[in-house]
Amino acid sequence: MYRKYIKRLIDIVLALLGLIVASWLYLIIMIAIEIDDPGPVFFTQKRVGIHKKHFQLAKFRSMKMSTPHDMPTHLLENPEQYITRVGKFLRKTSLDEIPQLWNILKGDMSVIGPRPALWNQYDLLEERGKYGANDVKPGLSGWAQICGRDELEIKDKARLDGEYVQKMSFLFDCRCFFGTVISALRGDGVVEGGTGEMKREQAIDSKK
Repeated sequence: MYRKYIKRLIDIVLALLGLIVASWLYLIIMIAIEIDDPGPVFFTQKRVGIHKKHFQLAKFRSMKMSTPHDMPTHLLENPEQYITRVGKFLRKTSLDEIPQLWNILKGDMSVIGPRPALWNQYDLLEERGKYGANDVKPGLSGWAQICGRDELEIKDKARLDGEYVQKMSFLFDCRCFFGTVISALRGDGVVEGGTGEMKREQAIDSKK
C-alpha cells in the first residue's frame, strides 16, 4: 500500500509545498546565476528512471557554459575549473536540486530513492541491477546520499541503494528525509570529482 499509493501521494504534497515555499528563492537564484555566468539558468540532463527509462532531469545550472555535457563530474579533469562562483554555493547547499520538484510532480522521481544515474553511467547501473535498485523511482535524495554521497565508490553507492529498496517504508523514508536536511545544512559528502574519496582517505590514513 505504501509503495504503490501512499508514497506517491506524499511526493505530490511535498513537491507542491516545496515549490510554493521556495518560490522567492527561485527568483534570487535565477538572477544570481545570470549575473555570474550569462546563459540558461536551468540545466537539463538525460537521466535513468524506473526500469531504466530515460527522462530529462532539471537543475539550476551550477557549471559554466563551456562544461562538457553528459559527463559525470568525477570524470572531468579538474572539475573545479568548470563550476561557477554561484554554482559552488548551490552545490554545497544542494539548492541546485530544487527544480527537480517538477520532476517529482511529473512522476519521473520520488522525494526519496536512489539518485538518478546519468544515461551513460553504465558501471553504476550494472551494480544497481544486482540489488534491484533500477526498478524503483529515483529520488531527490536517498540512503546513499546521507551515508557518504560523493565520497562513496560506485559499488558502495549501489549496495546502499539496494539496502534502501529492501527497507523502503514510511519510517525509513522519514529517516532519509531528515538525514538529508541535516547533511545539506552541513554540506556533508560534497566532493567535486570525489567518487570514492572516502576509501582514498582511509588508504592515506592507513599509510601514516
